[in-house]
Amino acid sequence: MHPIIFFSKMDFSQSNLFGYIEDLQELTIIERPVRRSLKTPEEIERLTVDEELSDIERAVYLLSSGQDIQGTSVVANLPVLMRQNPAETLRRVLPKIREVLHVAGVEMQLTAAVSFLTVLQEESVSIHTYSHSFLHIILQNLEHRDAGVSNAWLETLLAVIEALPKETIRHEILNPLVSKAQLSQTLQSRLVSCKIMGKLANKFEAHIIKREILPLVKSLCHDVEYEVRTCMCRQLEHIAQGIGTELTKTVVLPELVELARDEGSSVRLAAFETLVNLLDMFDADDRSQTVLPLVKSFCEKSFKADESILVSLSFHLGKLCNGLYGIFTPEQHLRFLEFYKKLSTLGLQQENGHNDNQLQLQTLEQEKKYISVRKNCAYNFPAMIVFVDPKNFHLELYSIFFCLCHDPEVPVRYTMAISFYEVAKLLNSGVYTIHKELVTLLQDESLEVLDALVGHLPEILELMTNGGENSGSESKLLSIPDLIPALTTAEQRAATSLKWRTHEKLLQKYACLPHIISSDQIYYRFLHRMLTIILTNNVLPVQKAAARTLCVYLRYNRKQEQRHEVIQKLIEQLGQGKSYWNRLRFLDTCEFIMELFSKSFFCKYFFLPVLELTHDPVANVRMKLCYLLPKVKSTLKIPTDKHLLQQLELCIRKLLCQEKDKDVLTIVKRTVLELDRMEISVDVEQLEKEKQQNEGRSTNVNDKIFEKKRRDSKTSSVLAKSITLSVPVNSSGTSAGKEDKKSKLVRSQSFSAQALHPKYSNIDKCSNRSSATGYTSSVSGMGKGCMLSFSDDSFRTHSTGNSGNAAFPSSSSSRNLFNSADQKSNGNKETQSRKMSIKNRKSNS
Repeated sequence: MHPIIFFSKMDFSQSNLFGYIEDLQELTIIERPVRRSLKTPEEIERLTVDEELSDIERAVYLLSSGQDIQGTSVVANLPVLMRQNPAETLRRVLPKIREVLHVAGVEMQLTAAVSFLTVLQEESVSIHTYSHSFLHIILQNLEHRDAGVSNAWLETLLAVIEALPKETIRHEILNPLVSKAQLSQTLQSRLVSCKIMGKLANKFEAHIIKREILPLVKSLCHDVEYEVRTCMCRQLEHIAQGIGTELTKTVVLPELVELARDEGSSVRLAAFETLVNLLDMFDADDRSQTVLPLVKSFCEKSFKADESILVSLSFHLGKLCNGLYGIFTPEQHLRFLEFYKKLSTLGLQQENGHNDNQLQLQTLEQEKKYISVRKNCAYNFPAMIVFVDPKNFHLELYSIFFCLCHDPEVPVRYTMAISFYEVAKLLNSGVYTIHKELVTLLQDESLEVLDALVGHLPEILELMTNGGENSGSESKLLSIPDLIPALTTAEQRAATSLKWRTHEKLLQKYACLPHIISSDQIYYRFLHRMLTIILTNNVLPVQKAAARTLCVYLRYNRKQEQRHEVIQKLIEQLGQGKSYWNRLRFLDTCEFIMELFSKSFFCKYFFLPVLELTHDPVANVRMKLCYLLPKVKSTLKIPTDKHLLQQLELCIRKLLCQEKDKDVLTIVKRTVLELDRMEISVDVEQLEKEKQQNEGRSTNVNDKIFEKKRRDSKTSSVLAKSITLSVPVNSSGTSAGKEDKKSKLVRSQSFSAQALHPKYSNIDKCSNRSSATGYTSSVSGMGKGCMLSFSDDSFRTHSTGNSGNAAFPSSSSSRNLFNSADQKSNGNKETQSRKMSIKNRKSNS
């Protein structure tokens, strides 16, 4: 379609053709400088460096005769050289860098400042060596003519001051600072001095600061340049923290009062913000007699002559109101509250009486300023609730809360969504008054607002349903009647957008709903929606979030019919789905089920459907299943799940014998070794019951044998007792058990050979298949009393004392046990034969 439109608009007149030719000629002219900028052979030769040079020699060579870009590369590599060879780097490379920096450009200067800071942070040398080698270079470049370079070196110096000892700071930095801060010095030098003094205030005692630093501070506060006064005013906060409360009242506060009346707006703004930050250091008298009048004058002038302070005033108003709360009269309290209300609706037509013409006359800067003011008011809203007391919220602040939640600008509503949780916590039992605003923000057209609200959505909903005094479990849904439609609308809006992370976050937070609304509401409005997302959404993190939330809903659903229906859908639509992607998600869901549900629940409903995926035609599904098998095995208990254990072993054997995909086979063999090391938990109660049953059976058999022998025996009572003691040893049962163990051992050894020697798999494929067939037939004849071996007897369990866990002996230990058992059985046979011969002799006699 596009080429047709293009040719229909073209004009093939002679003038236009010449125009196209001229355009093409201009393009060729543009390309010429690009071709000329390529390096000539001579330039390439100058950039070439001998490869046999060491790193130190190459760095010295490039700094001495290389290009600027090569020198910059050496400076950037300085931390690496310091780690490899600090002594040679300090002796040969650093002096060269010092020489080059005198004439270096901006890029190399910035790189050097960063490299010097990195060397300090990595502690490649001691702080004494660093101050001796690097500090002088930093101080020399502080007054660079480029402001960006000067600030970069200043940041490095301020970081170095933190690590330097006091004596070094005093001699190398503080003493030269006296001359650098004089009015005769450059503007950049005085600005740097202001920031350094703010940093030094925390390094010395109060009397040293008072004697050596405070005179310089006063001088800079009265500097002729407003930039210097502003910079020094912002450092007064750090200086006040260093000199203490008393000196702050006598020295810093008078300077702040004077700077607050300065002719420069930036100076007044800095003074106001510093006053607010130092509010805790002033006592009640200073606040009421000095600070409060200044704040009142700021508020009065902010709407008239000094709008520059309006944004800052709205940002600090919450802190200011709570800091001065104890000294407010009722009239002053009401005045500041009204001032906050006025700021909260600043720029809105209905609150300020602006008509359409006035709105059109507002400049873009004013609109941005008003939006920033309302955003700051939204930020301070929790602080204003504390200021008016939560009990008076509905009367004093609800109308402002409503306006801010419905503000036409997204940044304001976004800030309200962030602070909504704090507001709900402060209101406590009165949280029911903001239910409608919660629904409004959930249905907001901006996903940014929804994303901000969802961060604390579980906590907000819990406060909404349980925070009120009259709320109970039966009235959960009635307390927020529009909550469910709002939640579904929010999810649908997130699903149709391209912001899948917001959708994922929303689905994760929806896992809290079982604590908020009824199980039926979740089943009919949310649970099936989660299943639909798993089946239809194309974003993997979103599918996983929906799967986990669905498992949470299933966990808290107590209706068996609904549970069975969901389980059936999971197995049929995911586990047996036509798409391999759905079958992969079924394995993810099973992993969440193992995390959230009991082991018996998983074994009852999902164990066999998971094992059925060993026959899946897609290799990725079989591979993911192999990764999941250790977790699947951990859900089994012996002897309750012996039949499931046999099925698991069968599936592993089939994978080893029949798997054709090399990658899957590699994972199978690795999984076999991991399964071999695993221990199966033992169901102690079930095992005890089986022991009791076996004991009862053996007692009955022994009693019958004893009665029969007592009737037939004509020997003495002493000999009868010995016979009675020898009879309970069931030699036939023992020999059968030995044969069973021997067969298990043989199968385990052959299975282990398959797992550990993959190179013979192709040769023995036919024999493996026949052995697998024989194994299957042997399973049916084993009955309930035995358990199959697995890779060096990994599935053979034995009791470990009182621990209740199953251990897995190695093949060598099982052979030793087998040999010892044979020796014992042979000894028992010989003893019985001797006793029987004695008995026959006596009867013959």
